Parts: sequence; structure tokens; C-alpha cells
Amino acid sequence: MVPKTIPIHAATSKSAAFEYLTTKKDELIGWARKFSIFPYPFVTACCAMEFMAVSSSPYDTDRFGAALPRFSPRQADLLMVVGTVTHKQAPILLKVYEQMCEPKWVMAFGVCASSGGFYQNYAAVAGIDKIIPVDIYVPGCPPRPEMVIDGIMQLQDKIARSRHPIVTKGF
Repeated sequence: MVPKTIPIHAATSKSAAFEYLTTKKDELIGWARKFSIFPYPFVTACCAMEFMAVSSSPYDTDRFGAALPRFSPRQADLLMVVGTVTHKQAPILLKVYEQMCEPKWVMAFGVCASSGGFYQNYAAVAGIDKIIPVDIYVPGCPPRPEMVIDGIMQLQDKIARSRHPIVTKGF
């Protein structure tokens, strides 16, 4: 009697069922993450008034899952840079960004954070993308709350479409 041999698949080949499950896992985690954004406001200038208006009842960012600002970078996943950033503040902004846990996203709130604004001098940084990577740019001086909500919705779409690796090679 000849013993039956069990086919052994290579560790690198993935079955269709595994691919289906990881795709559905990415969709589930993306859905959960996009409705649980915890912003850290790095507020430096006049755009702060519009930032406060975004959290008021007519605009209600709570329906987008972004209502509770965290004032510790270790508890936040969205860094909202609101207003002008000077060269003296740049190392502080970089340190705050580095203290945030992964996954993390950055929103440049207003024209000053996006491109330096109308400050054409030696003190202002011409866009925070020279310091840290930016995911969403919200234009305006100051940006209207509707623009900020649109930026949050674009970020939610980006989060939902991205991969969320939990299963790694060693797992």
C-alpha cells in the first residue's frame, strides 16, 4: 500500500480565499478608521477662528467622526496645521509629527500652511510640505468650514481606499 502524499504549497503562494479575506479586512478596517479620526490642532494664526467654527453645531464634524480634538500627539492620527508656520516653529512641528503613532495623516489648513500665504519674508515657511508630508490641502484665507469638511471627506476617502496591513510575512 502506497501512502498518500499531501501536497505542500509554497509559503509565498496565496489562495483565493486568503486574498478575499484580506480584501474584506482592508475594507472593514478602512471603514472603521475613516469614521474615527482624532485630530491634533497645531494652531498658530488667524485661521484658528475658522477652525473653531468647524466644530460648531451648524457644521458638526462629529458626523464625520472627527469631533474630538486630541491635545496630545500620541493620541491623535490627524495633524491639522492651522495657520502660518515660521522657521522657528518648524522643529516643533516636526517633533509633534514624529511623536504621532502610525497611521497618521496631515492636513494643511489655509493658504499660509499650504504655501506660506501672503507672507513673502524670511520668517515664514513657504508651505509645511517642506517639513512634513501633507495628505490634504485646504485652500482659503481663511478657509470656510465647508472647505474643511470637504477636506475631511477627501481624507476619509483616502483612508478607506488605502491598505491596512495587519497580517505580515511573519504572521
